Amino acid sequence: MALQLSRREVEDLRSSLDRAIYRTIGKSDSSLLSTVSSCLTSGYERRKIIDKISAHIDSKKASKLADKVLALAQELVSSGKAPKRKHDENREKDKEKEVKRSRHEEKHEKNDDKRDRDKEELKEKKVENLIELPLIMPGGETIGSKMAGLSADKIKLMMANAQKEIEERKRTLMALKGEPRNVTAAAATAQQIKVQMQQNNAIPPPSVIKPVLYSKPATMPLSAEELEKQRKIAELQARIQRKLAGGALGPAGSTGPAPLILDREGRTIDTSGKRVQLTHVAPTLKANIRAKRREEFRAQLSGQVTEPVGEAAWVDDRVASKPPTRVKRALRFHEPGKFTQMAERLRMKAQLEKLQNEISQIARKTGISSATKLALLAADVPDSDRVPDIEWWDSVILMTPEERETKRKRGKAVTSADERSDTQRVEACNIGDDDIVDNVNEDAITNLVEHPQQLRAPTEPLKPTYMPVFLTKKERKKLRRQSRREAWKEEQEKVRLGLEAPPEPKLRISNLMRALGTEAVQDPTAIEARVREQIAKRQKTHQDANQARALTKDQKREKVDRKIREDTSMGVHVAVYRVKDLFECASAKFKVEVNAQQLHMTGFVLLHRGCCVVVTEGGPKQHAKYKRLMLERIKWEEEMVKDADGGEVPNACHLVWEGVTARRAFGDIKFKVMPTEKQARELFQKHGVEHYWDLAYSGAVLGAGAEEP
Repeated sequence: MALQLSRREVEDLRSSLDRAIYRTIGKSDSSLLSTVSSCLTSGYERRKIIDKISAHIDSKKASKLADKVLALAQELVSSGKAPKRKHDENREKDKEKEVKRSRHEEKHEKNDDKRDRDKEELKEKKVENLIELPLIMPGGETIGSKMAGLSADKIKLMMANAQKEIEERKRTLMALKGEPRNVTAAAATAQQIKVQMQQNNAIPPPSVIKPVLYSKPATMPLSAEELEKQRKIAELQARIQRKLAGGALGPAGSTGPAPLILDREGRTIDTSGKRVQLTHVAPTLKANIRAKRREEFRAQLSGQVTEPVGEAAWVDDRVASKPPTRVKRALRFHEPGKFTQMAERLRMKAQLEKLQNEISQIARKTGISSATKLALLAADVPDSDRVPDIEWWDSVILMTPEERETKRKRGKAVTSADERSDTQRVEACNIGDDDIVDNVNEDAITNLVEHPQQLRAPTEPLKPTYMPVFLTKKERKKLRRQSRREAWKEEQEKVRLGLEAPPEPKLRISNLMRALGTEAVQDPTAIEARVREQIAKRQKTHQDANQARALTKDQKREKVDRKIREDTSMGVHVAVYRVKDLFECASAKFKVEVNAQQLHMTGFVLLHRGCCVVVTEGGPKQHAKYKRLMLERIKWEEEMVKDADGGEVPNACHLVWEGVTARRAFGDIKFKVMPTEKQARELFQKHGVEHYWDLAYSGAVLGAGAEEP
């Protein structure tokens, strides 16, 4: 429904629209208000108003605001009259202001009259020994509001004036006491002062300022307004007393802070010598509170704060109560040279283990059992680099000097070599070459030969391998025929025993009349449809079986990878190729890398000006395929490269070396650029195959005559 309003009606409705906008979006928006006003002036429908408002707010809020705007417009139209004009509102506001102003003036006149009456009553009830404070200050301020705004200096000045007035009144009283002629007036004045003192004692006095308010006689009951004034005065007195107690104000008559007096022990005392307990400020910040709690907890742990636990019923007095304590560990420094000694000990131990391993390996290769004993005693040799006078395997058949002396004296054979330790023979057989023949122990030489232990070759597999048997085509057909016949016989036996139902006759178009006979003659069309359905069913069963046996994509990929991968546990085949330049041959670099990845080969490609080396590691079949790629499939001579002189020469690739190693030296194939020969050799030396670079680079330096392996 479209409603069109005039500009005057929209202006009258502007405040209501602003409130509707504020309630909808939570804030006032002048641009949105002008958009809504223009929509009402133009007489747009609800849909169009929503579209206009949606430019400022979202659609949901725009819909709500449009409904509110249309409701306000409809209410304005249905009422038949516009709301009050602005000038009427201003007129009413002016009237209200005038009424308030007149009331305020009347109130001020009443307050002035009341103030005058209070002043007159205060003058009549003036007390000489007390400080007179007006109830209401000029301008309508109370005593509490006036005193609250005073500073500490003003309060001190007020206190000093009060002390002066008290001294003057004391002197006046003393003068009255000293005149004997006016005894009646002095007695009356003393009686009046006594009454005032009793009245003052009825109200608890503050420490310095004692304002007393007597707006009405004491015999008359106090009104609620006067009670409220007295309550405010009491609050002011209590506030001033708290400030004085807290140290904000000094004692009466003092011009500065009180002096700090300390005793010999450093404690604060007053003028009479008594100990003064200073006010401890409690921490208010969270950090200070946590620090205070932490100190208290540490004091409890260290045993400084212990709670008396002897009063509890469950505490045994015979057992000494010991608070939980934690002993603080002190710093412990190491002695100088401790770690140096440990390092020396570890290095010596590693050196001895290496020497023992070398000796034990020699013993296993030669097969001599006595060498193992010598390997255990090799750690006692002080200098392993010293060349011995006689080898340990010759010491078995030689005599020691003691044995030679015994043989000379007694003239008989020396003790058997098996009864002497090999260590003594190595140390004692220090004889020259001329005396070796005379010192041979003939008893140690027999007709028996000690053979070394036969070790398994590292390339020999742990399990024996057998050559697979391949059948001819005729043999495969015969095996298939026999297996199918066995399965057919088993199926026939199950049918005879009644375990399975007999299968349907295998119908075809060719044997239709022979298999069915009279049934085919009676209704040939139905029988043919039945036969064709059976044929289609058999074909579908065959296709489903083939589909079930088919491999998935992952299985096919795994099968191909299994065919490509080879077992390299017995040895890894390595090939080293040298290419003149691989920097500018992008297609060749791609083939070198991708084919190595597809064949699951490891290796390394080093790019150096004048000598690019390609090293590949894998099995024999993998190397056969990769060798064909590098030497035949890639046409290196078709690409022109620059030589050392800058001339254009055809590129070339040569097989430097191929062989078998025990293990792989590289991981996945990667490319590395090396500007100098030293860096290239260090890179290969890092992997322990620096001879690959030596072979390739020497062939590149010597020329074409040394390129072929």
